[in-house]
Amino acid sequence: MSQNTNALEITNLRAGYDDSNVLLGMSLHVGSTECVGLFGPNGHGKTTLLNTISRVIRPRTGSIRFMGEVIDRLAPQNIVARGLIHVPQGNRLFPDMQIMETLELAAYTRRAQHELKTNLDYVLNLFPRLAERRRQQCKTLSGGERQMLSIGVGLMCAPRMLMLDEPTLGLSPKLKDELAEAIAEISSRGIPLLLVEQDIAFILSLAGRMYLVDHGEVSREINRGAEVDHREIMDMYFGSEGA
Repeated sequence: MSQNTNALEITNLRAGYDDSNVLLGMSLHVGSTECVGLFGPNGHGKTTLLNTISRVIRPRTGSIRFMGEVIDRLAPQNIVARGLIHVPQGNRLFPDMQIMETLELAAYTRRAQHELKTNLDYVLNLFPRLAERRRQQCKTLSGGERQMLSIGVGLMCAPRMLMLDEPTLGLSPKLKDELAEAIAEISSRGIPLLLVEQDIAFILSLAGRMYLVDHGEVSREINRGAEVDHREIMDMYFGSEGA
């Protein structure tokens, strides 16, 4: 696949904390309109990868290319300005701000300001609960509503690509289904997505491909419709007999 058909290309990426590497030569790509899933045991590098792409963590070796441009030396704010938006795990919202204040504040780049009204209408239509509660403070929202708002914040940044880190963490099955519909709608607009999740069924309902991450590397690529070896997945989590 040539560079101009990919939104994101990661090549031989190494990164970590202090003197330890968490990513051990990771390589993957996301097509220009593709939704790709990222799955694997906790602590094996999924969140570290997203933090490295968005330059919260500095890469040690390898390259990160977004829309054909090498971005691994850019400052985080410049990556956001280019439209590569990371929605982190854990609903990191300002608790005392209202929903509308939070959404409007997110549109701080020049391109996002230009698209503010269009994107705000889209977010409130996508998540009607946010429209109903637009004057509520973030701290009064349920976990599902906070997650909707977090994704809404990402959309207000006028994304050319979204990275979502475990958006369904701690949500009920009903709210998971609602969020899956919203993510499918975002994907249908042609916005490329990199989706980190623990729920294989959730990922495969949305993504055309899924990467399995094991000890800082991609160990397997799974296409939608392929038979998933659940025994292999369980072995990765708990260790195979005799290991």
